[in-house]
Amino acid sequence: MFQSIPKITKNLLIINVLVFIALLVTTPDYRHPEYSVLGMYGSLHYFQDPSFHLYQFITYQFLHGGWSHLFFNMFALWMFGCVIERIWGAKKYLIYYLLCGIGAGLSQEVVQLLTDSYNPTIGASGAVYGILLAFGMTFPEERIFIFPLPVPIKAKWFVCIYAGIELFSAISSAGDDVAHMAHLGGMLFGFLLIRYWQKHPGSDFDLGSGQQYFARMKRNFEQHQRQRRPEPRSGSKEADMEYNARKRQNQEEVDRILDKIRKSGYDSLSKDEKQRLFDASRER
Repeated sequence: MFQSIPKITKNLLIINVLVFIALLVTTPDYRHPEYSVLGMYGSLHYFQDPSFHLYQFITYQFLHGGWSHLFFNMFALWMFGCVIERIWGAKKYLIYYLLCGIGAGLSQEVVQLLTDSYNPTIGASGAVYGILLAFGMTFPEERIFIFPLPVPIKAKWFVCIYAGIELFSAISSAGDDVAHMAHLGGMLFGFLLIRYWQKHPGSDFDLGSGQQYFARMKRNFEQHQRQRRPEPRSGSKEADMEYNARKRQNQEEVDRILDKIRKSGYDSLSKDEKQRLFDASRER
């Protein structure tokens, strides 16, 4: 299962876990990473603090203040990040992830300036909330489950609910040591990035690059079909004819689905068509 996780998402998961283990080893209380050298220099400090450094806008994203903090961030990263990385590609996905984290850190700096609260900031939540937004904007009609709701809801409403919870928490739970505005900042920067890429489709990072993913699926399917071709029995022309007909039928179906994506987008596919395309991508 771990081998099926895309490269960037896998490496982000590994790095976050390794850094947390390092915190456990180097501090007597991992809930206060500032007690360790790693936490002291890696946490994002207020910009007027003597301990502040620009590199902390990156390093703070890999520090976590507890097992639950780490688990929920990594679970969401795995659940939604795998999909977004496969659609966007590794380069765009990594740039988006880090910039959302940086945007979340900048948002938290502004909040600290306005509220005179100068606690160090840690966690990948801002970047993860950006990934959550990307999923909701890329697959708005996809239905997902949220515990404890007994029925699935559309991804776009899932994102709105989470944003609403964070906004409510930011207003009503001041002083709870959770950077709610940083979470919203990550979503805001993610939204601005996606809108920019939508308006500049000529760049290397446009949303249309997702078509490259489906093109690779098509190539993999064709290669798999060539490799799986059975050896016909000696003198069995009927076996050859049946195989070739079946191969043409499968290829025509994949081509039809890919053409539909190019014309109307992924969301226009039926459930059966999505499953057929998914099966084709798995057949390698």
